[in-house]
Amino acid sequence: ENAQPTLRLGPRRAVAIGHNGNLVNTRELLGELRGGRGRLPASTDTELLTALLADEPGEDTVEALGTLLPRVRGAYSLVILDRQQIIGVRDPFGFRPLCIGRIRNVPAAAMSVPGGLWGDDAPPDDPGDAWVLSSETTGLDIVGAEFVRDVEPGEIVVLESGKEPRSIRFAAATPALCVFELIYFARPDSYLEGRSLYEARRRMGVELAREHPATTDLVMPVPDTGAPAAAGYAEASGIPYREGLVRNRYTGRTFIQPSQTLRHRGVTMKLNPLREVVRGKRLTVVDDSIVRGTTTQQIVALLRRAGAAEVHVRISAPPIYHPCFYGIDTQVETELIAATNDLEQIRSFIGADSLGYLSIRGVLAALDLPYDRFCFACFDGRYPEPVPYDVERRKFLLEEPVLSHG
Repeated sequence: ENAQPTLRLGPRRAVAIGHNGNLVNTRELLGELRGGRGRLPASTDTELLTALLADEPGEDTVEALGTLLPRVRGAYSLVILDRQQIIGVRDPFGFRPLCIGRIRNVPAAAMSVPGGLWGDDAPPDDPGDAWVLSSETTGLDIVGAEFVRDVEPGEIVVLESGKEPRSIRFAAATPALCVFELIYFARPDSYLEGRSLYEARRRMGVELAREHPATTDLVMPVPDTGAPAAAGYAEASGIPYREGLVRNRYTGRTFIQPSQTLRHRGVTMKLNPLREVVRGKRLTVVDDSIVRGTTTQQIVALLRRAGAAEVHVRISAPPIYHPCFYGIDTQVETELIAATNDLEQIRSFIGADSLGYLSIRGVLAALDLPYDRFCFACFDGRYPEPVPYDVERRKFLLEEPVLSHG
């Protein structure tokens, strides 16, 4: 249940959808579905969107999207498969990335959609170039595709066998790419906004060293995501760079795990200190973010138990003051340590000797791009798309969860 892609065999069409993002008007959309269009079998906005699209009036899926998408609010990068084509969609703000790639000279059989997926025969394909949609450029690299371009905010891209990609504009673009993609979420070997993410994160470390210098013996990252910024910090500060923590490759990201117990256990299973490196040393520990604070607290304690003399924490992002409604797992403000604690309280909670965050100005300097190209809502509370949250009063105006309407 709730796995992607979601599949719906509707009265008008059959569609499968993969979705990166989060919708903010699920209640009103669910009202459409409940108005005689069937029952939602799962609890995700992806399943809701799939059900609506499968029954949306229109000659084909693209026409149906043209009437459905103006009613959809929030963050969505979509890859949609129907009987004839693959369709990419990016919301008008472009909160989540999506790009197009090409694989040249692909045999016809490799480009065919298996007919059994839909219960009929797939249309014949001519040999030629294959077109690929991916949330990151790294995905293109993995399948041997070359990057062509990003799907633009407010754009539908249609990929059909034997044809060049077709573009349809369904809304004016108001770019607001989630800056957290560049700071943390996307892989460092990807490119976004024409920037190498490894290089962007290294430059964030350089800016961090300028804003928050520390007198220490070693600079070390929290692996793996803190490594580029730590390298930049060491370069700018002249302090030697060392690996002080070893990461277990078989565990996932801790801050997106569903419970505090699992997050706590995730840290102890995920990281192990190199005692010979950290013992007796004053450490500058660089990480990409602090969300709830519990992961950082455990890391600091781990290093102290390994014999570190001092632990100075440096974060290559601003404090996260506000929840995200666009696809990052930070929708509850009480779980954000910076929302209810000042800098000294956070430092005390995590047990560090000092704490410094990169400023928004520092992030922009590292990216060398203007503020208005990005969404910084989790840092400054400026939400491009209206959300069920009063920023000034810090009060939630939450919708009912999708599941409650089942």
